[in-house]
Amino acid sequence: MFAQGLASLPKLARNAATIAVVAAIAMPLAACSDEGKLTLHTATGEYKFNVEVVDNDETRAQGLMFRQELAPDAGMLFDFKAERQVAFWMRNTFIPLDMIFVDAKGVVKNVHVNARPHDPTSIPSDGPVQYVLEIPGGRSVEIGLKAGDTMDHDRIGARAN
Repeated sequence: MFAQGLASLPKLARNAATIAVVAAIAMPLAACSDEGKLTLHTATGEYKFNVEVVDNDETRAQGLMFRQELAPDAGMLFDFKAERQVAFWMRNTFIPLDMIFVDAKGVVKNVHVNARPHDPTSIPSDGPVQYVLEIPGGRSVEIGLKAGDTMDHDRIGARAN
């Protein structure tokens, strides 16, 4: 039925319709990729999060700005693709966030709890890191996350023990 309906459309419209159908099918598949899953290992257990990965200047600059809510098991993983000193701020961010600074091996280096919405104060890593995970404010305390704990994600090579 779909193919028959497409035949009656002009070529440009058929191409646009085909692209729309392919996108509608592919989007849920992309959302289910392993890159959207992350596990934090703490002394109190393993905690799974659904994350958005941002790994270029444009997406990292946008981050979680202007979002009004974030589920307890959701977050955003910033990948800088190499270890370096980084700093974040909360300008245009409407929800409190915990910022978890993680090295290339998946070891948590430091945690900043409950960064205040709209605060332009710089929040730095305590040294070179490759990843920063932002999760809802206070969530890292709830799960007992501390420096030295670990994070598993497809982008992390060998996790340090």
